Amino acid sequence: MIEIALLAILVLVITLTLGVPLPWCFGAALMVMYFIGDVTMKGMVLWGFQQLGNPALLAIPLFVLAGTIMSESGIAAALLRFVNAFVGHVRGGLGVVAAVSCAIIGAISGSGLTGISAIGPLLIPEMEKRGYPREYATALIANSSILGLLIPPSLSMILFGWVTDTSIAACFLATLGPGLLIMFNFSAVNLWMARKFNLVLDEKPTAREFTADITKRGIYAFPALLMPVMILGGIYGGIMTPTESAALAVIYAIPVGFLIYRGLRLDNFLFAGKEAATAVGAIMLMILFSMILGQMFVYEGVPQKLVSVIFGITENKVVLLILINILLFLIGMVVNDATAIILVAPLLLPLMQALDISPVQFAAIMGVNTAMGGVTPPYASILYLGARIGKVKVTKVIPPAMFLVLTGYVPVVFLTSFWPDLSLYLPRLFGY
Repeated sequence: MIEIALLAILVLVITLTLGVPLPWCFGAALMVMYFIGDVTMKGMVLWGFQQLGNPALLAIPLFVLAGTIMSESGIAAALLRFVNAFVGHVRGGLGVVAAVSCAIIGAISGSGLTGISAIGPLLIPEMEKRGYPREYATALIANSSILGLLIPPSLSMILFGWVTDTSIAACFLATLGPGLLIMFNFSAVNLWMARKFNLVLDEKPTAREFTADITKRGIYAFPALLMPVMILGGIYGGIMTPTESAALAVIYAIPVGFLIYRGLRLDNFLFAGKEAATAVGAIMLMILFSMILGQMFVYEGVPQKLVSVIFGITENKVVLLILINILLFLIGMVVNDATAIILVAPLLLPLMQALDISPVQFAAIMGVNTAMGGVTPPYASILYLGARIGKVKVTKVIPPAMFLVLTGYVPVVFLTSFWPDLSLYLPRLFGY
């Protein structure tokens, strides 16, 4: 069965490479398991549809809708102006604004695409006007957008908690430390890179002007800043489940967008709903097929056989963790984070437990690796979207993007794997 399972995964990768829509790629892999592996489909489809009725999954369309409303409503612009007030006059400060703003937006939408969609059109032209190369500005914002997959709430962590039966709230907290560290790294690398650019800086304000500007922008941004506070406070205060907090985010974003920031109108509100529905439809169909495929692997004992094969190669924990990270990185290069988690997490979980790594730390390891795939070709959906928004060729964006990945992201991948407290301290603090 190991050989047949590998053949199914190979078919999946080949169809993905050929540009076949994601759900049908999983359908092709299912056919391999059914016809060659002689795995029965009786009850599998019914079981899959029953799993889609899990209330935890309802958080996904709600957070996607909240993110699209936020992009259209002016909430992102208010957050951007507020963060810019602190460091806009510092050399390289506008790049720091990009990283921090994407982290805050990630704490609202849970998606990696929202950051580049909301911040890119506003900040890329402004950064170019201030002296940043356009391709570098695009790469920085695209890389920072993956923070939406790590800063809670995270759609990928909802899926991980669901497929591995791990506390979703604990998974949220596990990726918060790595996410904040990546944000800090991107900011630090940007400040170092800014010394090479001929930047146009704002005149440094006096203490009185600085305080007045912060106060004015803070008051204007207060309704937007309240969103992540309500979402995360509700979850970790034990008031709401992640699904309920996602519903609150939508309910709150609509009046704020219509009445306070007034960027939301009937036409773009309907457009936001359409975009969210289209994205969610594709996600749910992909979840159904990939879940059935994963269940087939479990039914045939593939995870256990995989563990025995890998331990037959080496039992060294450090070597195994390095190999697992490389595997997850390669998977992230060819599929999106949701696909990788649904397919691979149940397969690797027994191996990680055999290595005495908790499911919560595994959530962080998987989260940082699969998120990195969003900006690493050939998949690199966030990077491609960034190039389109930034109106620059992908080939020009890739070099600065890979430099940011190597200097700001890869060190955190290894820290997450070999320093458990980075991902486990906060979950333990909150009693998970």
